[in-house]
Amino acid sequence: MKAKGMGFLLVAMLAGLAAVVLGVRWLQAKSASDGNGIAVAAVELQLGSRIAPAAIRLVEWPSGSIPNGAFTDLSKLDGRVAITGIQPGEPILESRLAPDGTKGGLSAVVPEGKRAITVRVNDVIGVAGFTLPGNYVDIMVNTENTGANRNNEDQMISKIVLERILVLAVAQEANRDETKPKVVNAVTLEVTPEQAERLDLARSVGNLSLVLRNQIDSNPTDTAGITKAMLLRTSVEAPVAPQSPPAKPAAPRRPAAKPRTETPAPAPTPEPAPKQQVCVEVIRGVSKVNECF
Repeated sequence: MKAKGMGFLLVAMLAGLAAVVLGVRWLQAKSASDGNGIAVAAVELQLGSRIAPAAIRLVEWPSGSIPNGAFTDLSKLDGRVAITGIQPGEPILESRLAPDGTKGGLSAVVPEGKRAITVRVNDVIGVAGFTLPGNYVDIMVNTENTGANRNNEDQMISKIVLERILVLAVAQEANRDETKPKVVNAVTLEVTPEQAERLDLARSVGNLSLVLRNQIDSNPTDTAGITKAMLLRTSVEAPVAPQSPPAKPAAPRRPAAKPRTETPAPAPTPEPAPKQQVCVEVIRGVSKVNECF
């Protein structure tokens, strides 16, 4: 009797195992028939790299949560260029790829209507190596103030000339997934054609500095720049006012004549001395104005 019970238990276990195997196979067959496989990265794809067949694979994905722009045919990804870094296992979407036919490299990352320009930096100008691809910076130039006199303390000025400029690459690396600071000697920036002209002129007339800003801070700033006099809070001495000519002495009064029958004419009133004029030099921002009173 005991042996008979063990036999029934063994048969039930085998039947359960067979049901599990058949269920798994049925689910796999159904998923394959539904075509829910999408392309994901098999290895890390660097920004600007071309996608090879060995770098991608097809995985099953729930039909109700397939992202927009996903690929179900691996052959359509052969030779496409990634414009962002893609980690292994991440779905490869159309929005993360350059247009079909684009060649690899940094040029594939530059959007239409924008340009890439490289500026030379060091450990100070490059914010101690914290300027990384994907960061935003402001460009500040220190140069000679064209409106200042040669011997004026306002001869030098520092001014932000470009704001919220995207860093495309540092040196020859464009990977945006790294956060470790790296001291380099060149930084490539994404600019418009007009910004490229301003930046090229700025680096030829003065010294450039990169100012790192918050990633989500898009508020523009409007500064007038700062000069040496403003920095040290000094004032320019007012020029010496010119000396006015001395007033002419009044003519001596003649002795009074003997009284006559007619009324004598009143004595002439002496002319008032001319008012002395004082001039001072007033500084407003980076301009100077002479005012006299």
